[in-house]
Amino acid sequence: MRLDRAFYSQPTLRLAKNLLGKHLVHDSEAGRLSGWIVEVEAYLWRNDPACHAARGMTNKNRSMFAQPGTLYVYCIHSCWCMNVVSEVEGRGAAVLIRAIEPIEGIESMIRHRGVADRIELTNGPGKLCQALGLHRPHDGIDLVEDDSLWIEAPSASPRFRMARSTRIGIRQGTELLYRYFVDGNRHVSGRASCHTVPRNRSFAD
Repeated sequence: MRLDRAFYSQPTLRLAKNLLGKHLVHDSEAGRLSGWIVEVEAYLWRNDPACHAARGMTNKNRSMFAQPGTLYVYCIHSCWCMNVVSEVEGRGAAVLIRAIEPIEGIESMIRHRGVADRIELTNGPGKLCQALGLHRPHDGIDLVEDDSLWIEAPSASPRFRMARSTRIGIRQGTELLYRYFVDGNRHVSGRASCHTVPRNRSFAD
């Protein structure tokens, strides 16, 4: 079932946690590409200097201030990253999707990424956008209404343990524990030492 506007209107930290285990789906020209969300980071509208909205709205971050459920796509180090806008319109808060475990369209993902290692396909925010064929034109898409890109709750939700840590690759707000991930999932990015169990599991096992 596709996630509705009320789901995205949750407080950002709660939304981040609740996105774990959901399906990210892109009906693309290459066919359907999808995966379980296994790692996210929350960026809050206040008291969070790492949030792109911390200094107000610009042409680049305008989508971050749109209604909850809007996709905010930005480029860093020549890589595209996708964020899901949360809370209420005009606030400027979002959840970065950092990693997914691939489900459908894996061969197309391999072609998009140019790598054969399935762990390396989507274990990072830039990697998953490249694998799914997402870039700047997808900025501003409404995940609630769009016909080609959405997030859904699986019919049978997988069981998992959630873990959290500080966020990755930022210079401000480095002490905040706003990164959430599926503990032990092999598709999660970052250090294996963040996990409380060996990082050798997947939902497909």
